[in-house]
Amino acid sequence: MSETLPENTTGKALKINKDISRYGVFAEIGAGQEVARHFFQAGKASQTIAKTISAYDMIVSDDIYGKEANGRYVCEPRLEKMLGHEYDLLVDRLTESRGAHSRFFAFANTVATASSAGNKQSQKQSHGWMGVRFQAEPNGPCNDIILHVRMLDRHRLQQQEALGVLGVNLLTCAFYHLHETEEFISHLVEGLKEGQIVIDVIKFKGPAVQHFDARLMNLGLVHRGLAEAILFSPKNEILNISDAIYGKALLIQRGTFRPVTITHLDVLQKGLAQIKDDVHKSEGKDMDVLPIMELTMHNLQMDGHINEKDFLDRVETLTSMGMHVLISNFFLFYGLKRFIRRYNPHFMALVVGASHLDKLFTEEHYKNLEGGLLEGLGKLLEQKTKLYIYPHKTSTLCLTTKSFFPKPHLRHIYSYFTENKQIVDISGCDETADYLHSIDVMKMMEKGDPNWEKCVPEKVRDLIKSKSLFGLK
Repeated sequence: MSETLPENTTGKALKINKDISRYGVFAEIGAGQEVARHFFQAGKASQTIAKTISAYDMIVSDDIYGKEANGRYVCEPRLEKMLGHEYDLLVDRLTESRGAHSRFFAFANTVATASSAGNKQSQKQSHGWMGVRFQAEPNGPCNDIILHVRMLDRHRLQQQEALGVLGVNLLTCAFYHLHETEEFISHLVEGLKEGQIVIDVIKFKGPAVQHFDARLMNLGLVHRGLAEAILFSPKNEILNISDAIYGKALLIQRGTFRPVTITHLDVLQKGLAQIKDDVHKSEGKDMDVLPIMELTMHNLQMDGHINEKDFLDRVETLTSMGMHVLISNFFLFYGLKRFIRRYNPHFMALVVGASHLDKLFTEEHYKNLEGGLLEGLGKLLEQKTKLYIYPHKTSTLCLTTKSFFPKPHLRHIYSYFTENKQIVDISGCDETADYLHSIDVMKMMEKGDPNWEKCVPEKVRDLIKSKSLFGLK
């Protein structure tokens, strides 16, 4: 028996056009009618499309959807206004005549495309918000699926073509694949080439999509390489990273946080106290500092697989403490730094334990770079980026920047960064008597030693006990 081949984009659009229960509107700003075009070209579009609109002129757009407080048109609030306006208008106009047998929908996107030709700034600007509001049943409540995307193709036409494919896929997923949670993302990117699109936010809202856990779906984007990183708010919501870190200095603390300990928070507070002076010197003014706790996919995977419950436990305990949580695909710090620099030019400090200095100066980690370790560290450390090091204390040793000695041929490089104060100790950490590491706390929990409760913040302790997190029995 031959395997059924996946439908192409035109075939998917035609399937929706033939589904006489689907009826809706398309509103697209910034990159042409790229999604609606597929439905017109597929045939039988009159059975599906009530209206299409491209409000290119800003005055016209503002008159229809209202003004944005920040003056930006490619943003989530603009998309939500487009979806709300077009969906409500459709339902108000057509419910009486066809509401009993039609499942209404509104598709919208607001996009900025640009031909990069090697221009990194143009590639940064090639992004957009895309979403669909739809009924799962006639006269039913509405449901939303919303994406933030970046287009990586070099030329505008290629970016527009990718958007068209993604938009048709989004509608196909909303209409026919809601029950396939594990395959949903695969359907969403079907027909797109690797490296064409980054999807760094996916959101779900409504009764027909309540079985999707947005945290796990966004984690899936990072795991599949469709996103470099995702960011959780203290309310456990998915944030657009560029918006969340805009105009702020950053203090990013990397760890396993399994679970977060009182030492992690102590180090964070000392780092926040130290960074204020560095920010003022670097920026010439005081700025808001956003602290972020970062986990890498490397630290979330066990034997190549992700323990989803363990991941959710870590995110929940961190956000319960009011923390922003970043999940990234960056094993090496210079990759994280370059990612942040795409959106934020301001001062940032990366907080790491002294035990990581050995990994930082392991030449093998930089073998994919022509300039090796020197190039990697050069990409990581510059005038507005520092490493804040906190001691690694055991019963027999206390490792700091001063007691770490790389291999002899690397010591001059290490001295360069320490003498220029780009790798510095966090002030006051030497006063802390006991350093509580996550692995030590987990060992206590596994042995049933009640002393683990003293090693974590009270909120985290209560959360772990009430929900039996991290396998606590």
